[in-house]
Amino acid sequence: MKLGFGLYKHMLNTQHYNFAKQCGATHLVIHMVDYFGHNKDNADQPIGGKDGWGKAGSPSDIWSFEDLMSIKKEINDHGLQLEAIENFDPAQWHDILLDGPKKELQMENLKQLIRNVGKAGIPIFGYNFSLAGVAARNQGPYARGKAVSVGMDGGDDTPIPNGMVWNMVYDENAPEGTLPKINHDELWNRLQYFLNEILPVAEEAGVKMAAHPDDPPMPYVRNTPRLVYQPDMYQKLIDMKPSPSNNLEFCLGSIAEMTEGDVYEATNTYSKQGKIGYIHFRNIIGKVPNYKEVFVDDGDIDMFKILKILKKNNFDGVLIPDHTPQMTCDAPWYAGMAYAMGYMKAAISLVNNKK
Repeated sequence: MKLGFGLYKHMLNTQHYNFAKQCGATHLVIHMVDYFGHNKDNADQPIGGKDGWGKAGSPSDIWSFEDLMSIKKEINDHGLQLEAIENFDPAQWHDILLDGPKKELQMENLKQLIRNVGKAGIPIFGYNFSLAGVAARNQGPYARGKAVSVGMDGGDDTPIPNGMVWNMVYDENAPEGTLPKINHDELWNRLQYFLNEILPVAEEAGVKMAAHPDDPPMPYVRNTPRLVYQPDMYQKLIDMKPSPSNNLEFCLGSIAEMTEGDVYEATNTYSKQGKIGYIHFRNIIGKVPNYKEVFVDDGDIDMFKILKILKKNNFDGVLIPDHTPQMTCDAPWYAGMAYAMGYMKAAISLVNNKK
């Protein structure tokens, strides 16, 4: 098992590379787009918002091979390895999510993007097949010592306006109105199209596509259905299109928030199948629709038990801290991350070296 660190687009710079290295990280999981609009200073704790997080990028921006190689070289030059890119820009695939008129064109663009990722030697691409994305959450002094964190207190059935998906506006001139309501079967059908098209290309490119569970894992958020809101739904996704490239972005916090199943059983099931691409290593207290994110050593999940299961099943991938509470000091995000990374480094070292 390897210690990694997650960085959003605005963090792809020497300051954050050095910070990750100082915390003991050997690998990075990066975002090529910022999802949080004006809230970049608190980007590690996304809560969503009825008006969206900002504007999506250009639909023609498919992240060229040259751009990817430049970022990879920059990361390598700082003594780190690029393990994964996490999430498409909503502008790149909104009609795939919505079954819109541009879905075939967008799919061809995504295929080229994945070819570029593979050619650049980046092994994993994470994605979250969701209309609402991360939403219906709030922020407050929820963690130990009143550290600022995020949580959920009830759902959100506010319809999503036309021109928005995954909390980002991709069409400022969209007609007034809201997304039409669909059922779960329709969303699974859209996912089936995506998997059928992208996985053969990913196999050829040597890229693992890693699916994130719903966050928060509710059956509906903002009047739209969700796909993976119980642990066994991950198995349905895997079985829909058997492929060595059909993998999971395994978020422990999201899985522990689910109302059915067991986070340890799920970890054992999917790591034993060799289907976990990389892991979001975070802790929580509670279940949807009422939970709080807390410090890594202070929640419902026995993180050492998780690591022992992963070790038993020979998981050798990357774990990143994902979200973490912010500490009361002049650099709240840095302190919170450093605390999580120190815990993770010690825990992984102990489990890896235990005879």
